[in-house]
Amino acid sequence: MSKFGMGQSVRRTEDRRFLTGQGRYADDISLPGQAYGYVLRSPYAHARIARLDAAAARALPGVVAVLTAAELAADRIGTLTCDAPVANIDGSPQVSPPRPLLQGERVRYGGDPVAFVVAESLAQARDAAELIEIEYEPLPSVTGTAEALEPGAAQIWPEAKSNLCFEWQNGDARKTAAAFKKAARVISLELVNNRVVPNPMEPRAALAEFDAGAGKLTLYTSSQGSHALRDAFAPMIGIEPANLRVVTPDVGGGFGMKIFPFPEQGLVLWAARRLKRPVRWNSDRSEAFLSDSHGRDNFSRAELALDRDGRFLALRVETVANLGAYLSQYAPYIPTEAGTYMLAGVYRFEAVHVLVKGVFTNTTPIDAYRGAGRPEAAYLLERMVDAAARQLGLAPDEIRMRNFIPASAMPYKTALGCVYDSGDFAGLTRDALARADWAGFAKRKEQSRARGRRRGIGLAYYIERCGGGNPERAHLRFERDGSVSLMVGMSSNGQGHATSFAQLAADKLGIEIERIRVVQGDTDLVEMGGITGGSRALPVQGSAVVKTADKLIARAKSIAAHLLEANALDIAFADGIFSIVGTDRRLTIDEVAAASFDPARLPPGAELGLEEKEFHTPPAYTFPNGCHVAELEVDEASGRIELVRYTVVDDFGATVNPMLLAGQVHGGVAQGVGQALTERVEYDPATGQLLSGSFMDYAMPRADDLPAIEVSTRNVPTDANPLGVKGAGEAGAVGATPAVINALVDALAELGVRHIDMPATPERVWRAIRDARATRPAG
Repeated sequence: MSKFGMGQSVRRTEDRRFLTGQGRYADDISLPGQAYGYVLRSPYAHARIARLDAAAARALPGVVAVLTAAELAADRIGTLTCDAPVANIDGSPQVSPPRPLLQGERVRYGGDPVAFVVAESLAQARDAAELIEIEYEPLPSVTGTAEALEPGAAQIWPEAKSNLCFEWQNGDARKTAAAFKKAARVISLELVNNRVVPNPMEPRAALAEFDAGAGKLTLYTSSQGSHALRDAFAPMIGIEPANLRVVTPDVGGGFGMKIFPFPEQGLVLWAARRLKRPVRWNSDRSEAFLSDSHGRDNFSRAELALDRDGRFLALRVETVANLGAYLSQYAPYIPTEAGTYMLAGVYRFEAVHVLVKGVFTNTTPIDAYRGAGRPEAAYLLERMVDAAARQLGLAPDEIRMRNFIPASAMPYKTALGCVYDSGDFAGLTRDALARADWAGFAKRKEQSRARGRRRGIGLAYYIERCGGGNPERAHLRFERDGSVSLMVGMSSNGQGHATSFAQLAADKLGIEIERIRVVQGDTDLVEMGGITGGSRALPVQGSAVVKTADKLIARAKSIAAHLLEANALDIAFADGIFSIVGTDRRLTIDEVAAASFDPARLPPGAELGLEEKEFHTPPAYTFPNGCHVAELEVDEASGRIELVRYTVVDDFGATVNPMLLAGQVHGGVAQGVGQALTERVEYDPATGQLLSGSFMDYAMPRADDLPAIEVSTRNVPTDANPLGVKGAGEAGAVGATPAVINALVDALAELGVRHIDMPATPERVWRAIRDARATRPAG
């Protein structure tokens, strides 16, 4: 087995920098003469701006500029765009209101930017912002998802009647209705998929500088895709993409949120060019709660039709998806295309139909958050399956076994049109149940009961669609000093990309991984690249790396053949050595690389150097899937929940680095547990004010909220890419929420509790227990 090949737990090469404090994040970059920007934000959720007077602020010592919507219009700066619109059922376009960098007439959520103050220091910028006089005329607001559509709700955009942005559908409505007519049982459930704040360890930051001589802007920012930001901001600022360099250094977490262009990045670019000096902005944690895009926030009504034997016939879902006050870059795509195709899950359905209504509210804009629509689909479906099992008197594993798509049916086209190329859902579930000691749960339940605790166990099976999208390219180059440069378009946000990509290249080239320098996140050094998201890193970018390495080896083979005076067909390559088959004549790849810089040693017509570039265009999506089993205890008196056991078995197609993979699953599970049990975004319904805008009010999951998480794989390779991998970055978050809530409902079912919405805080659990007891018949 290769030292760095598939399945090897190579330690992260970047960790030495991070652990010794040598990481280089956006906030670590400083430029001579830089000024500091501060964003003045609306204190109202909805209001007209009657008057804005910045004269006193501009006169304050140290203030360089106070920029408002008036200056924005004078400089003809464009607006942020929604790049993933959807069509209404009748084919008409969605409502797409403008989103300028600064608001001049009306604000639509608490935190909406109204002015950008630039000063010699951040303290001076903050002081100046307090001197800006603004008269607001408060307007009614609406923050609730379902409430936005109610008659009389505050109207946010005049063109969006009843606050409806779009009404979209997927599936076959007629076939679904026909299946429901012949159903023996119909199970109904209403669910809330709660709003969450991403909260990466590193808050957002942006620093821009303008080279007047070259007419070029440079943006240093924490992101999930430098090229995507360049292409978004260049037309907004009014320059050619070639004249905008975007540099993303080390990134301390993104979870989807750092994909998107934000007003603050546009503001520093605009200000740097206008003022002809560097301008920086850094978010503090309180500001992040207001200004970072949020995730999830759906309200759904679902119905599941079954026959007399407990087999699924059809699923019907109606979802109201909160989009916030403005459309973030991919907002409409998340609750529609991204999520709904997974509502068939791993089950055989005759038909599925889903209706999605996207609504505007006076809240922070919503966009992709780890899993981007697939966790929402998995939560809804797996809660429905568990509810059906309970009402039919079937065990949770039994109802799933009756309805799983069998491995023998692969490739399988679902009722919503996805084609699963591989998977063994029943076999994987049996493996997960064995590892979780499902059979021994009854004994553990009695032991908990003896200690005055309610114990529950929950099962959830997830599948997600990922690993697709645009092509990615890799560029491999041997340098004259013997090192190897690997340029990749996708940027790491903490996942360990620099290690995994170098691992693949080192394995192919037969060299030490330490010699490979991974270059990423700089539009001047890397010619093209996409966003880091959708579990695309290894399926798409990783495939480009191995294809590029193969191409480079083929080129090196022709040089080796020339040097060895042999036919290239007689040259073999293994473990970094080219040899003539059947002889002891050989050359290392380093010797070939060194010769490639000497024109006298190259074959006729060969170019100097040893480097190659190659694309990988995904021919199809991949479908990672797996089974989560959560076990917990509930204290009836307080409603407190303790997770005591957590087991995950995944099918990731193939595993490149088991250690990195386990870390990704652990992190995803932690985020899913946080959403399920602790993380609660709360707005005041009367004023629209965010009430949970700090870690004092918004409970992030802590280490003591989680047990040891057992992670293993039962992989079935995919043919969708050369590596056979399906993607793993979001999987933990996709399966965790339904597993945890299913376990909670199982613990409380004997008390009459049928469902608890997320987050299942101790207060909510206590209330659910109290209400269930109050409604239970005496005796």
